[in-house]
Amino acid sequence: NEVGVMDLTVHYSSVYPTPLGIPGKKCGTIIFAAEELSNCRDIATMQFCANKLDKKDFFGKSDPFLVFYRSNEDGTFTICHKTEMIKNNLNPIWQPFTIPVRALCNGDYDRTVKVDVYDWDRDGSHDFIGEFTTSYRELSRGQNQFNVYEVLNPKKKGKKKKYINSGTVTLLSFKAESEYTFVDFIRGGTQLNFTVAIDFTASNGNPSQPTSLHYMSPYQMNMYAMALKAVGEIIQDYDSDKLFPAYGFGAKLPPDGKISHAFPLNSNPENPNCMGIDGVLEAYFQSLRMVQLYGPTNFAPVISQVARCAAEVTDGSQYFVLLMITDGVISDMIQTKESVVNASSLPMSIIIVGVGPAEFDAMEELDGDNVRVSSRGRVAERDIVQFVPFRDYIDRSGNQVLSMARLAKDVLAEIPEQLLSFMKSRGIEPRPLVPATSDSASVLTC
Repeated sequence: NEVGVMDLTVHYSSVYPTPLGIPGKKCGTIIFAAEELSNCRDIATMQFCANKLDKKDFFGKSDPFLVFYRSNEDGTFTICHKTEMIKNNLNPIWQPFTIPVRALCNGDYDRTVKVDVYDWDRDGSHDFIGEFTTSYRELSRGQNQFNVYEVLNPKKKGKKKKYINSGTVTLLSFKAESEYTFVDFIRGGTQLNFTVAIDFTASNGNPSQPTSLHYMSPYQMNMYAMALKAVGEIIQDYDSDKLFPAYGFGAKLPPDGKISHAFPLNSNPENPNCMGIDGVLEAYFQSLRMVQLYGPTNFAPVISQVARCAAEVTDGSQYFVLLMITDGVISDMIQTKESVVNASSLPMSIIIVGVGPAEFDAMEELDGDNVRVSSRGRVAERDIVQFVPFRDYIDRSGNQVLSMARLAKDVLAEIPEQLLSFMKSRGIEPRPLVPATSDSASVLTC
């Protein structure tokens, strides 16, 4: 239902009420509060339990959960975390949770943190059990007698002379650590190594025909070239040597017609590196003139090829990104899943761009956003695959520049988090800031 519209003006470090309404009708007010965030990068992981909470449910006990509030500069409170609900339990133990310190107290260790205890109700009218206050400084002391808090209900306390409390909440554990960013690692010298793999299977169509996805038109780039250029021109800024190994798969190679699923586009097995994205494009078009498109569509060989390189450098100084551009269904799905599971423990990410009209259900399965990829009873350590269908980025208005910018943004969106997840899993911290030099990166051949 239509509620109304509003005009918003941002006022720095202030509270600003904004009328919400439809012409001729008042619909209330939305209040925007602004406060400058601190530069605190610490994150805190903590766990709580409770004892002898009040019984609120008529046919049961209580279904308690905690709500944490950060106090603001103007004396108001803002919700910053909710725990899960524990069903029918007056002595619950909640799961540990992690929260940025700036979200909890904006870096002010002595600022009040208020915690409400509620009994969950299905209709959303949760019953208030009680509250207590603490601070980040108090919590950082960890489990001790001072971090056992009485849960107090002001209404009960005012009505009942013998009221003591509505139970207690205890801090079971507390851990603080620094939260690093993708940029911290890049500034510290971590190099991104970008590898390209292009599908040369016959399902793409004869490159000399306009209907082919590999068609070499004198007037515009085909979908493979457009996807490669859009993604590559962004990621090459993070690769200091600008040397990109580039492979093709699913073609018959001259002179004997042998099928290969990881052949260098520049025809140099000893050094498959191409200089810059323009060099990759040049090698791609050169290969189209020389090889015979064939099949099947096997992903595992080229994934394993890059994984072998990644396995040699696991100290955080290098991170490998494989861009695969393909038009169809994977032929070696079992082997591909196994190679993805193996690569998930390495400093490596895989980007898959699907071109053409085919259904890409298998690609969605590899993109482990919802269900982590598994093989032979082993589950991938991390989600390292990002899949996007190229057709979703074809701008009908003809604005190709905007379309390719959107493609690059979405394709690369998960790389920073995937890099951070590897570094964190290995306990690797960013190195001190290094000055940029032309020879700072080693040349790797994958």
